[in-house]
Amino acid sequence: MPKAQKIGVLLVNLGTPDSTATGDVRKYLREFLMDGRVIDFPFIPRWMLVNLIIAPFRAPKSAKEYRKLWTDRGSPLLFHTEDLRDKLIPKLDPDKYLVKIAMRYQSPSIEQGLNELMAEKVRKIIVLPLFPQYASATNGSVIDRVMEIARGWQIIPEISFISNFVEHPLFLQAWEELGREMMEKGDYEHFVFSYHGLPERQIRKGSVDNYCKLGTCCNKYGAKNQFCYRAQCFQTTRLVAAKLGLPEEKVTTCFQSRLGNDPWVKPYTEDVIKELAGKGIKKVLVFSPAFVADCLETTVEVGEEYKEEFEELGGEHWDLVPSLNSNDTWIECVKDLIESRS
Repeated sequence: MPKAQKIGVLLVNLGTPDSTATGDVRKYLREFLMDGRVIDFPFIPRWMLVNLIIAPFRAPKSAKEYRKLWTDRGSPLLFHTEDLRDKLIPKLDPDKYLVKIAMRYQSPSIEQGLNELMAEKVRKIIVLPLFPQYASATNGSVIDRVMEIARGWQIIPEISFISNFVEHPLFLQAWEELGREMMEKGDYEHFVFSYHGLPERQIRKGSVDNYCKLGTCCNKYGAKNQFCYRAQCFQTTRLVAAKLGLPEEKVTTCFQSRLGNDPWVKPYTEDVIKELAGKGIKKVLVFSPAFVADCLETTVEVGEEYKEEFEELGGEHWDLVPSLNSNDTWIECVKDLIESRS
């Protein structure tokens, strides 16, 4: 196939500050939180909330948190995404595919990635948001931004979006491999699957035929809740737990990273920690399958802050399963996702 007929692939992760300096963190927070799909308020109250309250007061604290995980290579979320790209490229036909990465917020931007693909005169673009479970605030935001940019082009090639990959066999197998490796090192009494939270109002907005009740409706996964973020999270837990042979009574799905005072999807991870400690459970293994690369929410929030809370309540082991990062099976999953859309 001639070079001009390549298929462009854009792998998109959430984003990261350019550095741990408070100014860079503030800049990142402003771009992130001003996204109307993240904080779904009208523009003026959203602008006031983000620019007058959240960014000024949260940036110094967040900068300290980022310093805990920053390495010589910089932000783990960025370099793990770079590693994913670098391991994926040799797996794909070089005469057929051109792979770029982008961040929804900050650098490298989606616009930069798309422009680089268009400069190579690709005949088609496959966009893979690196979020396993669809949510308007993540996958939806990436799709929205890509479409916004493409609207300004004179020539728009075919663009294909991969909206989620909750049930992909290789995605599940990768988590099974990582979980089993950790389980071989310790005898755990309970298994927690902690996902990034969302405001309940966002779940309700996406409800089909008023199906969503934010409760037992997530016990089954089907046509009416296939794009419900909460239902997808519970489905991910069920599928990974089944592959690992975990008893249902030893598995808990919960949600972390709340922002603001509005109700978010439950149960909250903080409450689950208290409940487990109250039952005398000492050894817990934690998965974070809403993330495919280790970042602030996994390494610091789940791996350090929640561990400290659990130990203060009498727990002995709160161990975090590493994220997929550049796991070989995960690379094969991404390869299959791309080739299946070609």
